[in-house]
Amino acid sequence: MGIGKKIIALFILSLTLPSLWGQVIDSPDGNLKLSFDVNNNGTPIYSLDYKNKVVLKKGGMGFVINDSQAMDAGFKVDNIQYDTKEEYWTPVWGENNRIQSHYKEMLVQLIQKESRLKLNIRFRLFNDGLGFRYEFPVQPGLRCFVIQDEKTEFRLAGDHTAFWIPADYDSNEYPISTSSLSQISTLMDDVRKEGLAAKAPALGLVIQTPLMLKSIDGLYINIHEAALVNYAAMCLNVDDKTFTLTSHLTPDKAGVKGYIQTGSVTPWRTIVVSDDARDILASNLILNLNEPCKLTDTSWIKPCKYVGVWWEYFTGGGSTWTYTDAQDVVIGETDYTKLTPHGHHGANTTHVKEYIDFAAENGFDAVLVEGWNEGWENGGGYLKERVFSFTKAYPDFDVEGLHRYASSKGVKIIMHHETYSTASDYERQLHDAFHFMVDNGYDAVKTGYVGRLIPRSEYHDSQWMVNHYLHVVKTAADYKIMVNSHEAVRPTGVYRTYPNWIAQESARGTEFESFNDGIRPDHTTILPFTRLMGGPMDYTPGIFEGDLSTYGSNKRSSTLVKQLALYVTIYSPIQMAADLIENYKRYPEPFQFIKDVAVDWDKTDILEAEPGDYITIARKAKGKNEWFVGAITDENARTATIPFDFLPDGKKYIATIYEDGKDADWEKNPQSYHIFKAVVTNKSVLKQKLARSGGAAISIVEATGEEGLRGLKKIK
Repeated sequence: MGIGKKIIALFILSLTLPSLWGQVIDSPDGNLKLSFDVNNNGTPIYSLDYKNKVVLKKGGMGFVINDSQAMDAGFKVDNIQYDTKEEYWTPVWGENNRIQSHYKEMLVQLIQKESRLKLNIRFRLFNDGLGFRYEFPVQPGLRCFVIQDEKTEFRLAGDHTAFWIPADYDSNEYPISTSSLSQISTLMDDVRKEGLAAKAPALGLVIQTPLMLKSIDGLYINIHEAALVNYAAMCLNVDDKTFTLTSHLTPDKAGVKGYIQTGSVTPWRTIVVSDDARDILASNLILNLNEPCKLTDTSWIKPCKYVGVWWEYFTGGGSTWTYTDAQDVVIGETDYTKLTPHGHHGANTTHVKEYIDFAAENGFDAVLVEGWNEGWENGGGYLKERVFSFTKAYPDFDVEGLHRYASSKGVKIIMHHETYSTASDYERQLHDAFHFMVDNGYDAVKTGYVGRLIPRSEYHDSQWMVNHYLHVVKTAADYKIMVNSHEAVRPTGVYRTYPNWIAQESARGTEFESFNDGIRPDHTTILPFTRLMGGPMDYTPGIFEGDLSTYGSNKRSSTLVKQLALYVTIYSPIQMAADLIENYKRYPEPFQFIKDVAVDWDKTDILEAEPGDYITIARKAKGKNEWFVGAITDENARTATIPFDFLPDGKKYIATIYEDGKDADWEKNPQSYHIFKAVVTNKSVLKQKLARSGGAAISIVEATGEEGLRGLKKIK
């Protein structure tokens, strides 16, 4: 071949094969652009743009391992592989019954020039954002290692508005603060004081994920992680001068942040981006980055609504989790039948039957009972290796009799396993506990991890505990048991892989309405942009008696109608009607919405959204021609714009609209409401007034004939 032909051939080859340096890939729709390179120090760097706006400036990547060995510099690119994939999949339950996963992938294989250590970085660029993870190839000279630090940077383009909580290795139960990044250092100390759970060491300027941001130029950016498995949960160090965030892994108490074997991978680091806040809530990126369902049979996993013996413990009405005030109870040795009962033990057979009757009469699936088992007198587990029995009931709780009674009414009982964070003892009892559940007809458990951990070397969000939570879920699946975990690490979409992980708490929920610092009106307008990005929350809404001065406190957070709307805006496949039975009997008309609203969905439409201000969501019930809408606002009254274009064309529908009364106000008159019916089509648009910290809830059914429409208001 002549020289000229060789030059032409090399030129054509350069057009068909991408350069190994300065790689750029676009999202399938072309709006996002990911750039990757290795700088002069051999540090992997990446950046991200959206519609020609900077999302992330060039930020470093890598690790420090073992004894300060750098795994964040000295690299060169060994190879790059590309792929594109588009598929649709069906979740076992969820906000939509069909999910698209469409991405472009770039796998960068790196090798250190001197040590010859290998590190891979896999990028997946979707239309709604970026996910990337580190992969540790099996290689000579490195079979296992210790992570001292992860060096992933998220270099933001400016002093964005952040919706944040402080990092705490043991708690996610803080109020969410809204401030610029540069103001976090000023606010941090005061915000930390509002947390009620056991504190991690003073961490400095470190905040939690999921982190929601709004940029100066109108971009919405959400930073979190997906598929947190066998790895420590990630927080974020904040440099409030350069607006750079850096990964901060939860350590054990020896300071080690991970024990890793080659052949494994990290969780995905996720950045969801849009110029429309609604797209953030609609994103399925975190779910798409998790592995498909690993359970061969999922027919036993059933979303449900429940009531329970719970809220009465918080209202000051005298109910107690404990059966007796005896001290020095020894689990397995104490004969409770010889102890004197004290106070009103909530989990007694007669009282639980009242809840079973109420559930059956009103179409609820299940009853949660807290305080049924021996051990509540121990009051915390940090000094005791065994706090609870998960197979022995208090003398006034008839396990077999209640199972028969509930079964005769078509109602399930939800088991409660509070561990007081004695996780190692819970693992020792786990199989016995699940056998006991199966033998007595329980197919769901609410787990709890209040307090300081045993093993004492660990935190709630450390690698060991991340493995513990998943171990419980996988073991539960063997017994066909659903798990709703409280005080656990925040979710990262793992419920796609193990859908019996039906819900989590892992944030500030309804119980805080009874505590001194309460819940602010904007809290529930932020949660879907933060905590719920990783998965559903057992928020336990439905508090009709919002004036807790009735019980001796004085806390309110919303109007009664906003409590209804939360069943739509705070997603969970296991929803509780959390208030006392007598309060629902006082307000039977709005209670109807809770009875009607679905918990599993075919389709979700985000109609309006602005973090910290308002959210309006419409959902179609799975397998039914029924739709539900929830609209909520913060402390400001406003008018929600609700288009009904999510409805099928060419038909008329009857909408039952639950709205704040004209004089409703979350502080002065929270229980004022009004209910009316109206005719709507998919061309209708409703301008709906919301009171301060108020809302609107709408149930919609297809009209069966013109006769039923007479006299109803028509919304154009």
